[in-house]
Amino acid sequence: MVGALLCIVWAVAVADVSRLDWLFVVLALSAVFANLFDAYTDAERVSLSGAALAGILAIAFFGPAAAFAIIAIAEVISWLVERYRLESVPVNLLGGGGPMLIAGTVFEALEPGDDASPGFFLALALAAMLVLVLNLLFLACLRTVDGVTFRSVVVGASRALLVSLAINVPLALAAAGLIVELGTAGSVFAVISLVAFGYMANLVATARHRSRQYASLSWGVLSGLLRTLDIRDPRAARHAAAVAAFSRDIARASGMGPQECELVHTAGLLHDIGHFALSDRVAERGRVLNDEDWTAIRRHPELGADMLRDLGLYGPVAEIVHAHHERIDGRGYPDRLKADRIPEAAKIIAVAEVYDTLTAHDTYRTPVSSFEALTELRRVSGTQLDGRYVEILAELLAGSDITYRHADAADFGRELDLERRINEAAAT
Repeated sequence: MVGALLCIVWAVAVADVSRLDWLFVVLALSAVFANLFDAYTDAERVSLSGAALAGILAIAFFGPAAAFAIIAIAEVISWLVERYRLESVPVNLLGGGGPMLIAGTVFEALEPGDDASPGFFLALALAAMLVLVLNLLFLACLRTVDGVTFRSVVVGASRALLVSLAINVPLALAAAGLIVELGTAGSVFAVISLVAFGYMANLVATARHRSRQYASLSWGVLSGLLRTLDIRDPRAARHAAAVAAFSRDIARASGMGPQECELVHTAGLLHDIGHFALSDRVAERGRVLNDEDWTAIRRHPELGADMLRDLGLYGPVAEIVHAHHERIDGRGYPDRLKADRIPEAAKIIAVAEVYDTLTAHDTYRTPVSSFEALTELRRVSGTQLDGRYVEILAELLAGSDITYRHADAADFGRELDLERRINEAAAT
């Protein structure tokens, strides 16, 4: 509150109403509309909004007090429309208007000369950069109240600051140039650009926020299902993590690109999600399964694929999960696909799953050595499994220690890496 009042006193003290004309009104209106459209998350506050662009243009043509007034008008009207917490108004006024006063004072102290001179545009570029940097520093100070260190905020926002500088400083200079060269027409175009900029920023920010929410929900549900499945069958989460890790490494060694490897890894992590829909008796250790149980088990690829499609997450993953129990000779399930119709990722997962099932100590059968497991995989190459991926796995295992060969310590949480997946989904 004190800081906002000091800014108001400063603005009143340096105000020169005689410099104002109709362009000030246009910039103020554009700031109001842009501010209503802007929707930045905490991580994006260092981005320059349309309202701030209007303020920078006011610095160029009317001085620091006018720039502060534009920010103040936009903030007050935003509060009247959106009715957010009143305590936020002076904070936003200080964070948005304070940098305008400082940058505007520096701009005038540089005495840039005529509006069309190189000095004018250099001084304006400096003012725009100063607004961005001061905004970042204000954010860092504000976040320290929440227990976040000043340094961590500055370091974390540095990349966003560089992007903002690269985009918004040229945009401010271009808008100022249009106003100088084209007069009324340039002013109108510049103002339309400011409003459009704010609107597009709002669309992008809203889309990213919703994508992050959706990804968080989808992955949260899948993670919860797999962890619940692990309670019913204590090997489920470890097995999923091991298959995912082996599958990713096989895919990488086979020459697949990063996106394909990520797809294989994700499908490996979720390949047995369909087991969640099976009855508890199927998961019980030591129980002799009847024909009905085996029929249900053979449905788990279909059930898992349906679950993934219903969540709308990673469409290609559902196809891979659906096919991971198909066989090269066409005797697999659920669709009895032959080699050329089975997705390559599903062939990779099939190799990884059989290997982990044979070697793991928490499986339903007595574990065998890595050598014995590879012997079995080679025996069924060309009928059940794709021989190329069997040999790639053999090469990987040849240069690895026993911890890798027997993935008893595979960690589901580490392979899931939930935060990374949510962030990547939000960024796409």
